[in-house]
Amino acid sequence: MKMKFIPMMFFFLVYLGINKMYAQEQPQANGDTISPKIEEVKKSIDLLKTEIDILKKIKFSGYIQGQFQLADRVGTKTYEGGDFSPISDKRFMVRRGRLKLAYMGDLTQYVLQIDVTEKGFALKDAYASFTEPWLKTFGITVGVFNRPFGFEIPYSSSLRESPERARMSQILFPGERDLGAELVIQAPKTVRIWSGFKLEAGLFSGNGINPDFKEIKDFIGHLTYTGSTKNELFKYSAGVSYYNGKVYQGTKYIYSMNTLKDNMTKGFTVDSAAINKGGYAKREYFGADIQLIIATPVIGITQLRGEFIMGQQPAYDNLGSTSTSDATFSKTPPTRDTYIRKFNGAYFYLVQNIGKSKFGIVVKYDWYDPNTDVKGQDVIPTYSYTDGTGTVIPNNKTLLTASDIKYQTLGIGVNYKMTENIKWTVYGAWVVNEKTGITGYGGDLYDNVYTLRMQYKF
Repeated sequence: MKMKFIPMMFFFLVYLGINKMYAQEQPQANGDTISPKIEEVKKSIDLLKTEIDILKKIKFSGYIQGQFQLADRVGTKTYEGGDFSPISDKRFMVRRGRLKLAYMGDLTQYVLQIDVTEKGFALKDAYASFTEPWLKTFGITVGVFNRPFGFEIPYSSSLRESPERARMSQILFPGERDLGAELVIQAPKTVRIWSGFKLEAGLFSGNGINPDFKEIKDFIGHLTYTGSTKNELFKYSAGVSYYNGKVYQGTKYIYSMNTLKDNMTKGFTVDSAAINKGGYAKREYFGADIQLIIATPVIGITQLRGEFIMGQQPAYDNLGSTSTSDATFSKTPPTRDTYIRKFNGAYFYLVQNIGKSKFGIVVKYDWYDPNTDVKGQDVIPTYSYTDGTGTVIPNNKTLLTASDIKYQTLGIGVNYKMTENIKWTVYGAWVVNEKTGITGYGGDLYDNVYTLRMQYKF
């Protein structure tokens, strides 16, 4: 928000001051008296220009997203803005209420962003960045900011065509931000050969926006290349990401997937060595993303996006939560057992602007499989096996729970950019889960959610 009234006000006051001074001094016709006054005015104008230059570097921006949602049933657990109340299937909410202050220097930047909703106040960004003045290629960012992994995590929620990020993104990177420092390498646009490449690499606490209590830090890196045709009707970008981190082990009990005694069933087995307590479990992600933008005069702008992530994810509990990693982010060192799973997930967007109109259509598909070692039919509360003598041994637990269920989501929506500031979104999210032998998960859950949102951005 440019505060144009400030320089106008100052210039007006200076103008009045000059006129008043001139009127008072004119009868005396004394050059020795007028000259110092003029010098004072010049100094005031120079100071005013300096202050205006500073004000030009400060920018306030923000947006608010108010919405109404309808779920299939009361108490629906969802990633479309959080779980519903146990006694409601309809709700109004302020999904995001952001206010951002940014100071933009020639080679420096300071950003502070907060989020205020009916749920309270939360810090989103607090960081400073600096680019060296010689090559203008190497930069450093320090503070709380988006994790540099993939495309969807740092992509602003005010620009995203779907109301929420994919389930995979929310589980692996809750809150999107972390506390740390990163190095950014990107040549200026004048260096045509290398300017398309960008490398972001940093060390982070690995605990989100929570106190940093680990002695070992997490590494995150993202390498991208962006290009376009000469007429810019076709733009493209692709990247690879890597995450290598550690999760503190609060007890000596570390559970991992193995083939159990019957040599057929897979489940969790425990390592209970005393040395495990106070150690660290490995968290490792591999990711790849791609974005394509095609502009045609008749059809309009078409956007295609996709991202795939796989790796190993530790979690602090196995109590049946549909999330398998949120619990690894805590304010204090955990005192719960550690469960380790291999996972994969992906999302795909098709975004189509309708010609030159203000309407756009989005189709989005994503999946998240928190445990790739098992399928839905393997997730059962107990199992039995036969030993070498033919005796049936019942009730040997696999320890598999709802945390091991794969989910797929299809989202379809329409966006209407009413003005430069106001955008309306109508969106439906249809969710399908694996069928298991666990009570309550024998079929597909009733957890679809429909959203009507108005966003005001300035």
